[in-house]
Amino acid sequence: MVTAYFLLPLDRLGPHRPVLSWLLFALALALIAALLLRQILHVLLSRPNARPALVIPLLMCLSILVFAATYQRLAQHPGEMAGGLTTRLDGLYFTLVTLATIGYGDITPRGQGARLVTILQILYSFIFLTAAATALSRHLSDTVRRRTPHRRTDET
Repeated sequence: MVTAYFLLPLDRLGPHRPVLSWLLFALALALIAALLLRQILHVLLSRPNARPALVIPLLMCLSILVFAATYQRLAQHPGEMAGGLTTRLDGLYFTLVTLATIGYGDITPRGQGARLVTILQILYSFIFLTAAATALSRHLSDTVRRRTPHRRTDET
């Protein structure tokens, strides 16, 4: 997935095609959010054939890469990002710094589009990624509990 992020021809998006860029961004996030919610429901309903331990981390990574690609393309528009966000690695770096709430300040959103994407990333992280991580944790805990033999305690 990370390899695809670095190899996809994203140069066709950005300031040259703003409507298409925003549409693809919105559709990608909506699709990932729907798939995350589906996995969260599978965990809450204890669906036996679900694979949240595989699917949730992949969807979380995919959402990070969508934000990273968006920031990198936004940086191609003058005035959107300050601090030298020029490469895809820079986009991934800024996304992870924002996700981790570190905020070094070396790259900052300046334009309205960049600030909107940053706000969306923060809200998306709070709502979807936190819920997905919680569901994943619950699933893994339940799996370990089911697979761990229970010891009988003798009361004498």
